[in-house]
Amino acid sequence: MPAFHAPLDDIRYLLHDVHDIGQLAALPGFEEATPEMIDEVLRGGARFCEEVLFPLNQSGDAEGVHLANGLVTTPAGFKEAYQRYTADGWTAISAEPTYGGTGLPEMVRFVMEELLCSANLSFSMYPGLSHGAYSALMSHGSEELKQRFLPRLIDGSWGGTMCLTEAHAGTDLGILTTRAVPNADGTHAITGQKIFISAGEHDLTENIVHLVLAKLPDAPSGTKGISLFLVPKFLPTADGGLGARNGVTCGSVEHKMGIKASATCVLDFDQATGWMVGEPHKGMRAMFVMMNGARLAVGLQGLGLSEVAYQNARAYARERLQGRSLTGPKHPDGVADPILVHPDVRKGLLRIKSLNEGMRSLAYAVGIRIDLEHRHPDAAVRQDAADLVALMTPVIKAFLTDRGFENTNIALQTLGGHGYIKEYGIEQYVRDARIAQIYEGTNAVQALDLVGRKLPMEGGRLVRRFFELVKTDVDAAAAVAGLEDFAKALGASLYQLQKATMLLAERGFANPDEVGAAATEYLDLMGYTAVGWQWLRMATVSQQKLAAGAEDQRFHEAKLKTARFYFGRVLPGTATLLTAIQAGSAPVMALTADEF
Repeated sequence: MPAFHAPLDDIRYLLHDVHDIGQLAALPGFEEATPEMIDEVLRGGARFCEEVLFPLNQSGDAEGVHLANGLVTTPAGFKEAYQRYTADGWTAISAEPTYGGTGLPEMVRFVMEELLCSANLSFSMYPGLSHGAYSALMSHGSEELKQRFLPRLIDGSWGGTMCLTEAHAGTDLGILTTRAVPNADGTHAITGQKIFISAGEHDLTENIVHLVLAKLPDAPSGTKGISLFLVPKFLPTADGGLGARNGVTCGSVEHKMGIKASATCVLDFDQATGWMVGEPHKGMRAMFVMMNGARLAVGLQGLGLSEVAYQNARAYARERLQGRSLTGPKHPDGVADPILVHPDVRKGLLRIKSLNEGMRSLAYAVGIRIDLEHRHPDAAVRQDAADLVALMTPVIKAFLTDRGFENTNIALQTLGGHGYIKEYGIEQYVRDARIAQIYEGTNAVQALDLVGRKLPMEGGRLVRRFFELVKTDVDAAAAVAGLEDFAKALGASLYQLQKATMLLAERGFANPDEVGAAATEYLDLMGYTAVGWQWLRMATVSQQKLAAGAEDQRFHEAKLKTARFYFGRVLPGTATLLTAIQAGSAPVMALTADEF
């Protein structure tokens, strides 16, 4: 049977020593969010994930959801777990106090999201979608809609969804056909069908608030004609209770490769009553608030699954006896040595470990900047934070989910044949991880967003600022004994990233296919470099801790050893990525359609 233990030591190290979580308490409205208080909150969250959610993960996967007469029932134990989740206040954790939230920093919810995904990804989808709906309404909803719907989303009695995809459209939202016809009372009649709607129907909440993309009768073509509408499952009464059933039904649930306990629904809207969110034909702007938050959350799904897969592969490698060490028996009294003595097993586990710890640090670097972006009194600090969040959003989504799927597969391989068996749990992590590379915009779409939108944004300011952040740390580390090799390795990758950036800028003007052909490799090049940046920061902190005689010497020694593996065995792959980018689009575009 698999096991999960929240990596609180690593989390506290990042929050306290690397990213200075203490700075959040200095922000307006966060005065009570001291490091000690945040630690206590996360300890409670870890207990909930370990004791309540993780035991339901395998059983939920085995049972799946049930659809009967348009109603979905979640697996045994999910409803009781959700009731405890809301009673403990987790749905309100970072929500605005004006509407019933606890007002903690977004960074706290960020960490909790990772723990939820490690413990039970399917369960995490339900409150995750609700938080997304909350964010969109907070940013673009009228005060009337906020007063009517936000308190119920925040206390968890009502759930939320995002309804974008249609069977014929997929990512090309500009050709969606769902229609919104104005009613005399200011509402709209929504008609159409949406597919792949996570948490579209379930029994965890008494009502579900759907945020639906649709087009008005006079809408211009393409994405410029899309509006956003709030369509509840039950119409609310004047006193906030539940009224008549609205014209939205679940036609079917998808039978999926993974996340089987998460209801992925086909929703049919038939003259359903909806309220417009934001301005007419500006729906994409409003929905992007929800989508960008979801993309960061999906990145944490990749990290969370990679972490729990690593924990179980590590435990197996320590205990499984097979073969002897190439340098002689390490346990001569036993029938064999643990497989952890074998270099290839160690390489796989170290790759997962080094990526997990580096990706977690990168995600937290972004998470803390979300709070700085929204709360810091200095406009320049807010802008710098917003720039890094915008640049890293597609990287977090795509890089962390690609590595998450790769890492769960490495974990499975560590267990050999046992990894392929349900009892050990790893095969579920592989199946669950696969979807994260697809939804909220496939990773290829994220790469195109990075190179097509984020790189040229503000005249290249976002990427230039990122280069400056990395170079500043490289230059500082290069002058410190013991960190020179790390600084040299990261400096080489930064140079390769800068070279690739200039190459795309030059070639893209003449032939847009050059950008498209290189986009995925470019995103990976930036991802490995960004993770290397975080490892340099961690190595710097741990070396300082060791020099100061910190009590947890072995913890910091392990950090430096893991950093050495990342810089020596993982980061050099950026040279190959640059070579592929330099090859250009010709090898990609040369074949005619009938030559495939």
